[in-house]
Amino acid sequence: MSKLFKSLFGQVVLALIGGIVIGLLWPEFGQSLKPLGDGFIKLIKMIIPVIVFCVVVQGICGARDLKKVGSVGVKAIIYFEAVTTIALLLGLVLAVVFQPGAGMNIDPGHLDASSLSGYMANAGKVKETGFAEFIMKLIPATAVSAFTSGDVLQVLLISVTFGCALLLIGDKGAPVVDLISSLSDAFFKCMSFFIRLAPLGVLGAIAFTVGKYGVGSLKQLGLLVLLFYGAVIFFVLVVLGGILRCSGLSIFKLIRYLREELVVVLATTSSDSVLPQIMKKLEHMGIKKSTVGLVIPTGYSFNLDAFSIYLTMAALFIAQATNTHLSMGDLAAILAIALVTSKGAHGVPGSAIVILAATLTTIPAIPVVGLVLVLSIDWFIGIARALGNLLGNCVATVVIASWEKDIDKARARAVLNGELLAPLHDAEADAVKDDAPGAIGVMASMGGQARG
Repeated sequence: MSKLFKSLFGQVVLALIGGIVIGLLWPEFGQSLKPLGDGFIKLIKMIIPVIVFCVVVQGICGARDLKKVGSVGVKAIIYFEAVTTIALLLGLVLAVVFQPGAGMNIDPGHLDASSLSGYMANAGKVKETGFAEFIMKLIPATAVSAFTSGDVLQVLLISVTFGCALLLIGDKGAPVVDLISSLSDAFFKCMSFFIRLAPLGVLGAIAFTVGKYGVGSLKQLGLLVLLFYGAVIFFVLVVLGGILRCSGLSIFKLIRYLREELVVVLATTSSDSVLPQIMKKLEHMGIKKSTVGLVIPTGYSFNLDAFSIYLTMAALFIAQATNTHLSMGDLAAILAIALVTSKGAHGVPGSAIVILAATLTTIPAIPVVGLVLVLSIDWFIGIARALGNLLGNCVATVVIASWEKDIDKARARAVLNGELLAPLHDAEADAVKDDAPGAIGVMASMGGQARG
């Protein structure tokens, strides 16, 4: 037990349990811990743009072949579109078969739309974004603004452009490549500092949520929640598992390998909070930096598998709950529109509700005010969305690396079998060796102060 609680995974699980207990027994105190979760996510997001830039530039310069970079990019987009379509179809089919909203008999005229005002304003912007506007959004106002805005696609554009330029100027760019390599090492060391605070972030996020909403709030619209969780589990284990098996690897072993990151995502409902660690772990598996650097950041906007499942499932749930009849043409329209709107989810405040609103406003038959029905369970849905999206992008990276022969399969199997320690374990070993107090020590101190 002592060894378990000295590990990051053990500390995060302990914090998860502690957060639930605090939220149940002292709900007001639990809500006051919200800054711990928010602060942890802000710390991670603070350095994500720089880490993405360093990893992509290093990867392109290490590839030494622009054709290779282009091949990875094209195959990634094709894969994303194919798998996202499967996810959208899965959500649609499950909603038609299980009818989660049937029998609710909700009168849209009796729903209070005031809570949707902020979401609808952003939804209008998403709906009005055509292909030209989408492309223009990819181009930052300045090279610096891409990093300050935190838009991963804008950072990716600059990174690819700069990496290709360095590759083309040859030896003249070598000092810059070395500098970027050193910056990458420094920022990943910063990440190792921040990741030790993950238990505090998990504690704050869970304590706030349980304190504010209570465990009983999960009972609301329970069938939709259970159906969505079942759909994500099926998609991960069967669809993604089957795809990964074609590459000779196991989805169960991959989940075990990423367990620390998955627990953090579970508590924070944000896959952004573990993006740098995920990239590092995939590289540790034997995947080339160039592939990891291109696929993971792009996938955060273009490969939202679990989000896609929810988009079609929630749209049909609202139609069923409000007794709205949908024709086959309406179903086809939902599928086609969701395929486009789902690509604008990342970086949009309240993205799930906003993108769902943007989708529904193009289907006149479905009352948009029905979004009120899913607001209360969005946090619970968000857990599975974030976990499914993250695993989808990790599997995509492995698959595309296999297509490009950019993965050392022997090393990947050794890592997934536990024969080679994950990179974050080294940081934990250093913390134990140096007798660093770590997050558990801070948590114990907080507990003593709270009791006082």
